Amino acid sequence: MLKQLDWKLNIAILFLAIASLVSLLSQNIDLFWKQLLWVIISIVAILILIKFDWRSFINHKGIILGIYLLSNALLLLTLIIAPRVRGTKSWIPIGSFQFQTSDFAALALVIVLANFFREKHKSIASPVILIQSFLYFALPASLVLLQPDMGSMLLLLGIWLGFVLVSGMKWRHIITLFLIFAVIGVIGWVYIFKDYQKERIVGVFNPSKDVLGVNYNVIQSKIAIGSAGILGKGFRQGTQVQLGFLPEAQTDFIFSAVIEEWGIISGFLMVFAFVYIILRITSIGAEERNNFNKFICLGSVIYFCVNFIFNTGSNLGLLPVIGVPYPFLSYGGSHFITEAFLIGMVQSIRVRK
Repeated sequence: MLKQLDWKLNIAILFLAIASLVSLLSQNIDLFWKQLLWVIISIVAILILIKFDWRSFINHKGIILGIYLLSNALLLLTLIIAPRVRGTKSWIPIGSFQFQTSDFAALALVIVLANFFREKHKSIASPVILIQSFLYFALPASLVLLQPDMGSMLLLLGIWLGFVLVSGMKWRHIITLFLIFAVIGVIGWVYIFKDYQKERIVGVFNPSKDVLGVNYNVIQSKIAIGSAGILGKGFRQGTQVQLGFLPEAQTDFIFSAVIEEWGIISGFLMVFAFVYIILRITSIGAEERNNFNKFICLGSVIYFCVNFIFNTGSNLGLLPVIGVPYPFLSYGGSHFITEAFLIGMVQSIRVRK
């Protein structure tokens, strides 16, 4: 079975994981050991998951619904018992670790929408079908907004929109859908968005505004990237990282942290590795005849791409900072396990193709 795995996909993922570990070793030895533990657990999880035949999974709709409901129950539990950290209630502490329940909600949404669209994609133009799929997104999104965690909500929105778009909607329906969201966006700006969220969005278009406030993180990220050169400053030589000027250098801005110490070439390699992962998963899904397996692969691509776009976009100052990870690179156990679960499902599909 191991011989049938897509090893090129595994190597690309391993490259990002090693880049993460090297950067964390440079920053904080405790975070390095914790991340190494998550990498090992993720490898074991993938090896276990490839033994499961997901083709039989679709015959147990109650299990799929149970996973979805459990993820929402955990989100609700988070609102009740989680301590408030940096203004949000997003993590449930488990010993010295923290579990972000929105990551499990994103995974559950991928699975439930893959099962939903495997039968309904031919009727996606129907308002009833579209509303039904939207409700699957709306429940966890509402709970995440109450935390409040705008980044995770946008991730869930991206997953739902991605499924809708790849399910064969006609252009007039897509345009109508985006017009509706434009109206919702205006309403959100006036009545829902908090002042700091508005400032982050405005900061993208006015990067020189409030350089010690809303634009501080992005400016430090640009300095880290711009001062790196081709080969970087060397291990533990990055001034922005080592002197603490670059905030969240282990999570939100680890892409910039790696580039500062290992150069622009490392940035190209990290982007190349990610693009290759996406192409391999897309290829596996395109060759599948089983609709559920096909949509699992497509859902995985959507999940990874939304995270990648928001993370690298914020590192480069092209998008607001919303706190989403770079897949397989950013520090964190809950998102790493989620990513490993998706890869395990994809590799299981590959093995049985």
